Amino acid sequence: MESYRTEEEQVEALRRWWKENGRSTIVAIIVALGIGFGWQGFKQYNEERSEGASDLYQRMLQAFSTPVLPGEQQEVAVQLAQQLKSEYEGTSYAQFAALQLASTAVGENDLTGAETELRWVLGKADAGSDVARIAQLRLARVLAAQGQQEQALGILAEVDAGAYGASYALARGDILLSLGREDEALEAYLAARAMATADGEINLASLEQKLQALGSRVPALADTAAAPAAGEGG
Repeated sequence: MESYRTEEEQVEALRRWWKENGRSTIVAIIVALGIGFGWQGFKQYNEERSEGASDLYQRMLQAFSTPVLPGEQQEVAVQLAQQLKSEYEGTSYAQFAALQLASTAVGENDLTGAETELRWVLGKADAGSDVARIAQLRLARVLAAQGQQEQALGILAEVDAGAYGASYALARGDILLSLGREDEALEAYLAARAMATADGEINLASLEQKLQALGSRVPALADTAAAPAAGEGG
């Protein structure tokens, strides 16, 4: 910045600067303040919105908590889920509500309704998120139940299953078995067993029954686990 020699020169320079830049400076300050207050308001709005969605979601869960819902209670539960979707569309709570609606539709054998809800979730959820992977998996099973097995297999193959690898492989095996492709189904089931963990992601007892039903060539789970140790002993 230019160095001024006298106080008068400084005052005159300030006067000229203000004449040239004062208005834009005031505007900039007002905008900055507006952004600051606007951001605070936006944060408060988001917090209140999140709290509202959370409260509504808890009410929905309570309404769905009874295994066999009376007609009136189910109607209330469905209305709460739909309210979450309409009023809090951009939240994860709305996606969870749609997953619940899809599950309810499957229980009522309304596969078209279930497909609609699951595709809605996929349209909102971030790609690669747990919610998207769960919706993708369930959509594949719904499509297979509608007789669209090839489309279902394509859906299972087009994404990285992440932590749901065993569930994806199991679904693939079930769909391939329904198509009579037993060798491929066996391969998928074995992959599911290899990826399965003890956290209950899939029903291992049910998987073993499916494997054994495909033939005696399938090694028992205990034998598979013991094989590395036997090899080391040799």
